[in-house]
Amino acid sequence: MNIYQVDAFAENVFAGNPASVIPLDTWPDVEKMQNIATENNVSETAFFVKTGNGTFDIRWFTPETEVNLCGHATLAAAHVLYNHLGFEKDKIRFSSKSGDLFVEKKDDLYWLDFPAQPPEPISIPKLLPEAIGVIPKYTGVNTDLLVEVENEDIVRSLKPDLLILKKMEVRGVIITARGNDFDFVSRFFAPKVGVPEDPVTGSAHTVLTPYWAKKLGKSDLNAYQVSKRGGRLRCKNRGDRVKIGGPATTYLTGSITV
Repeated sequence: MNIYQVDAFAENVFAGNPASVIPLDTWPDVEKMQNIATENNVSETAFFVKTGNGTFDIRWFTPETEVNLCGHATLAAAHVLYNHLGFEKDKIRFSSKSGDLFVEKKDDLYWLDFPAQPPEPISIPKLLPEAIGVIPKYTGVNTDLLVEVENEDIVRSLKPDLLILKKMEVRGVIITARGNDFDFVSRFFAPKVGVPEDPVTGSAHTVLTPYWAKKLGKSDLNAYQVSKRGGRLRCKNRGDRVKIGGPATTYLTGSITV
């Protein structure tokens, strides 16, 4: 199998979020894909199979489990198609467990077109203040738990208790606040699926974008995920869809034998 490692939401290597991408002719069994993802040991490995002219089936695996949606690894897969596999159409359609996903390349950015996942407000989970060390301004849920805190400095300085977060009945926990230089900032923790902290999370912005668009009264937003590697995201709220734009760069090309 050919393998590519791409830093998504990054203009240069060693930034953004690394994803492994493996193009396939046919699907191997799930156990083999999981073993490969565990061996790769990055937050997501994307596998895709061509199904038509410009259409592909795609699946994503963390080091521990398969997930239903992943933004940065989808962006990375599009980067591989456009830059390494000779794809020339204006738009890629990926079919996934979360429905149809689209990616367009415009200049130096890839634009993900994903279903919006606006959060529904909930009461503050009992153990959450203990887990993050502050009382949230807002908590809501849609696949992930969205937690707004007072300011960017709090988001940056958080050292959450991952053992408590792992007990939450959600895929992951998004911590967010108004940004100093961006419309909003965030961090994403998903110990439940084997990702203690994800560097830059496209899928989390399907929750963040409609939330902040409504809160700020604007449709086009500039976001930054303030992890150690960090990454900038351009976000556009389009009702039941969101568009998330960012660059990507190839770190590694090679082959694996399994």
